[in-house]
Amino acid sequence: MIKKITAILSAAGIVMCFGSCGKGKDSEKEKKPSPPSPVECGDPNAITFDNDDISFVSVINDDKQSAAGTLSLTEIEGNKMVMFTDDLTVPLEGKVQKLSVNAAALLAPEDLPKVRSIEFDLYADAVSENYKNQDGDMVKVPGTVCAGGGTVTAKEGSDGEGTWYDFAEFQGGEYNFERSGAVHAQFKFLLAESGVCWAEDMDDANFLVMRWGSENESNIYLDNIVFYDENGQSIPVKK
Repeated sequence: MIKKITAILSAAGIVMCFGSCGKGKDSEKEKKPSPPSPVECGDPNAITFDNDDISFVSVINDDKQSAAGTLSLTEIEGNKMVMFTDDLTVPLEGKVQKLSVNAAALLAPEDLPKVRSIEFDLYADAVSENYKNQDGDMVKVPGTVCAGGGTVTAKEGSDGEGTWYDFAEFQGGEYNFERSGAVHAQFKFLLAESGVCWAEDMDDANFLVMRWGSENESNIYLDNIVFYDENGQSIPVKK
């Protein structure tokens, strides 16, 4: 009888041990942080690429430091966005990834002069383990996301061409995961009262998004583009 009780207790101990080990593994999984999720945009006039149209976005490869690659529509956690896949033919040092967004294809001509600011979300991901972290390990993270932009405005220079206008730079980064969270940007036409903005007759009203200073081989993603007027109200896009 004693032997039987001992055997039962031993078996129970083994079951408890397995149960405890299983819970421990589950706890470890629960504690492991998750990569940042894409940001949803609730503005009704936001360009979220849910209609699968990316025709108004293009890659600019106009000098030896401009990254070459392709555009595609991608979906991350149910969130659609445009992805620039860098073909990695341009060396990392000094490389600039450039995307152009054709605002004239998105807004009615009479709304182009109303634009005072543009907001959007930019993401970056890593495709190789070439970033050295503080511990000296080579890891697969994009690192810093330094970017800025610019546009040609309606105001003409001495050459009769539109004036180039630089928007403010913005910055973010990701040092723990393969893909960054949203780096939110705001471009402003600070000299709009001087005519440094778009005009109704501009069929080439575009703005550039340029990322430089990449610390690892990576791609970029663009989402949630919204145009705002002087009162901070979002401007409807063409249907």
